[in-house]
Amino acid sequence: MDTARAAGYFRTPDPAAADPISARQARGGPVEQLPVAPNRRISLFDTTLRDGEQAPGNAMLPEQKLRLALTLEALGVDVVEAGFPASSPDDFTATRLLTTHLSTSKVTSFARASVEDVDTAIEAGGCDANHQVQILATASELHLAYKRGIDRAASVREIRRAAEHAAERGVQDISIAFEDSSRGSDELLQEYAETAGDVGASTVVVCDTSGSQTPAEFGALVARVRGWLPEHVRISTHCHNDMGMAVANALAGIRAGADQVQVTLAGIGERAGNTALEELVAVLAMKGDLFGVDTNVRSELLFDAYHVLQETIGLVIGRNKPLFGQNAFATQAGIHQSAILRNPETYEYLDPERFGRRRSLLVGRHSGRAVLHHLIGEMGLPSDPELVDRLYQDLVVSRGNGECDDLDTLRGRILDHGLVRRDGAGDPSAIGSR
Repeated sequence: MDTARAAGYFRTPDPAAADPISARQARGGPVEQLPVAPNRRISLFDTTLRDGEQAPGNAMLPEQKLRLALTLEALGVDVVEAGFPASSPDDFTATRLLTTHLSTSKVTSFARASVEDVDTAIEAGGCDANHQVQILATASELHLAYKRGIDRAASVREIRRAAEHAAERGVQDISIAFEDSSRGSDELLQEYAETAGDVGASTVVVCDTSGSQTPAEFGALVARVRGWLPEHVRISTHCHNDMGMAVANALAGIRAGADQVQVTLAGIGERAGNTALEELVAVLAMKGDLFGVDTNVRSELLFDAYHVLQETIGLVIGRNKPLFGQNAFATQAGIHQSAILRNPETYEYLDPERFGRRRSLLVGRHSGRAVLHHLIGEMGLPSDPELVDRLYQDLVVSRGNGECDDLDTLRGRILDHGLVRRDGAGDPSAIGSR
C-alpha cells in the first residue's frame, strides 16, 4: 500500500495542479505559460493470435494469423505475439510467416521456461532484433504447488537456464512473463525480478492471470515490481477480465510505471478475455494527458480490424460492446435523438468517425417527433405539425415490438405512406380522411 501511495496512485487529484492556469485566473493572479512535458509513448503488445486464439472457438490457421497480424501492424500495434511455436506445427508456421512478412511491428514467440521451447522459438522466428522470445515464469506459490509441482528454487533455476540459453543462442530481446504474479508473494516476485535483471531480460510482464485484482491492488503491484527491477527493464502488463476490470487494471499499471500493455482485439482470450485493445486506445485517445501517455494506434482503423477478426473466427459480441457493438453509436430514445440532432456531443463523448464508426439514429417505439421533423426537412417536405403527428402515430408509436428502422428505411416508409405524395408534398385530403 505504501509503495502504491508513494507512486501517486492514491493521490487525490488537485484541480489547481491539473489546470494551474485556470486556478491562477480564478484567483486573479498573473497567467504565465508553463512548459508541458511531452507524453511518454506506451507500447501496445497484441496477443490476439496467442492468448486470444487459445480460447475455445477462436482457433486460426497460419494464413489467417498472418492476415490479422498485417492488419494489426497497419493499425499501429508495436508488438504482435504470433503464438506458441512448441505447441503445434500451425503455431510454428505462423511464427515463421509473421517474422518473414511483418516489417514495423515486432514479433513475439511464447515459450515455457525450457531450453527445448526456446530452441523451437528460435527455429521458428530466428534471432533478429525484430523477434522477441517471451519466457513464461510460474510466479505464484499456488501455481508452483498445484500446476508445476516444483519449489521456488527449481523455478528460478529454470528461468535462469532458459533465459541464459536464449541469450547464448543470440536472441536480442528476451521477455519474462510472471504468470499469476497477482497472487504471488512479494518474496517470490522480488527474487524473480532480480533474476530477470541478472539474465539480461529487456521486459518483465506483470500478469493478473486470473483477473483477481482491483485497480488499486494491481497498480500497487506494478509499482513494487518497478522498484525491484533495473531502470532499463521495461514493465508490461497482462490483465484478464474475469471481474470486468482488465482495462482499468491496465490503466492502473500505466499510472504505476508500466511501459507496455498486452491487449487483444475485442478483448478475446481465456475465460472472460483480456484487456481490450480498442477500449484502451479509446481511453488513451480521450484521456491520455491525464495519464501522461499516448500510443501509435490509428483509431480510425479499429473497426475494420475488428471485422477481419470477426470474419476469421465468427466472433459474436454483445450489442452494447464498447466501440464495436451494434448499439455503441446508435440510439432510438426520442429525448436523446432530439439533442443529438442539435449537437451530437450531448450524448456522444466518443466521436464515432474517430473510431471507424458511423452515428446511427434508429426509429422505434421509444423515438419522438424530432427525428421525423429532421427527416421531413431533409426530404424537402413542409414541416406540417399535423402531418408529423399522423406519421408519428402511424409509423412510430404504434409499433408494439422492439424493431427499429434506420433513417433510410423510415424515409421509404414515409414515401409509401398515404399521407405523403411521391412529388414530395403532404396530402391534406389524406390527413383529413384518416
